[in-house]
Amino acid sequence: MAKKKKSFSDQLNAQIANEFAASQSYVAMAVYYDSETLPRLAAFFYRQALEEREHAMMMTQFLLDTGAEVKIPGVDAPETKFEDAAAPVRRALAQEEQVSQQIFALVGLAREVGDYGAEQFMQWFVKEQVEEVALMGDLLKAVERSQENLLLVEEYISREGLGQEGEDATAPPVAGGE
Repeated sequence: MAKKKKSFSDQLNAQIANEFAASQSYVAMAVYYDSETLPRLAAFFYRQALEEREHAMMMTQFLLDTGAEVKIPGVDAPETKFEDAAAPVRRALAQEEQVSQQIFALVGLAREVGDYGAEQFMQWFVKEQVEEVALMGDLLKAVERSQENLLLVEEYISREGLGQEGEDATAPPVAGGE
């Protein structure tokens, strides 16, 4: 049984690396939009970067709580150049779809090895990924429709409050959180 739990913890450690990489990727996107004087798009992606870091820290806390080894990974530098204003959002949508598959695989692994605590922990991330994919899909549609006037996207983000959902009382605890 211990070997099976280690297998899940190894995969969760790998997911921590994926979450930190996603955070860095979102910082690169935010910087791109900042450099294009699109402050609302920049702020949206800066918030997304913080959210991905927080996900990594939730996973870290779970490993700490279960007595598993935590491995804090280095990550590759993200791409910082984009061909147009829609490219970062297209990449963000693809990234969220990939993370969804990674989360689903972790749920499947937890179920396969009979780690019910891990399976329950991962359920919050399943819900989160459904929301993130939908959010990025909607944002991509708005950006693609507004390529000629990205100030319309800025207005859309402000009007809809994208990325400003607030605290989720059901979220797992964050390592180092208050």
